[in-house]
Amino acid sequence: MEEKVKAEALQIIGAFDVLPKLVVFDLDYTLWPFYCECRSKREMPSLYPHAKGILLALKEKGIDVAIASRSPTADIATAFLNKLSLSSMFVAQEIYSSWTHKTDHFQRIHSRTGVPFNSMLFFDDENRNIQAVSKMGVTSILVDNGVHLGSLREGLTQFSRNWNASQKNKQKWLSKYSNKPDTSNSAA
Repeated sequence: MEEKVKAEALQIIGAFDVLPKLVVFDLDYTLWPFYCECRSKREMPSLYPHAKGILLALKEKGIDVAIASRSPTADIATAFLNKLSLSSMFVAQEIYSSWTHKTDHFQRIHSRTGVPFNSMLFFDDENRNIQAVSKMGVTSILVDNGVHLGSLREGLTQFSRNWNASQKNKQKWLSKYSNKPDTSNSAA
């Protein structure tokens, strides 16, 4: 299953010209089907069926991944990531309780990685987090039953649209305020 999902995810990613530099995931009900605070560290957790294949495909394509979780039990979340052999995949793990709907998490991720908000893609199961993080310029996708190939496709499609719109606005601004056109077109 994991290899099949990874192969499909690689095909989906390969269909896009513009890709995010960083994909950020929530944990509870996004990568796995439970709340950490309702579980014990002794348990063996499981991911949603497509989650690991998607993570592996993103890494293979050179796209960094990070975590933004408001879990009040960071110790359990971290233990589960270790048990699932996932910890080393993430360039940033911001796991702590917060009232800011994850804007603090994203400020820290940005500080740690240097990736601009408009070069990030975010998956979460809570609309309030999606709304708050979207306002920062991050392409944010609401997931119902965890992250899956359909949500990956939706996220990359939306990221492309947002990126292309921002480039058009940049071109308009440059042509209005400068004499020479901008020829850069990378997500850097």
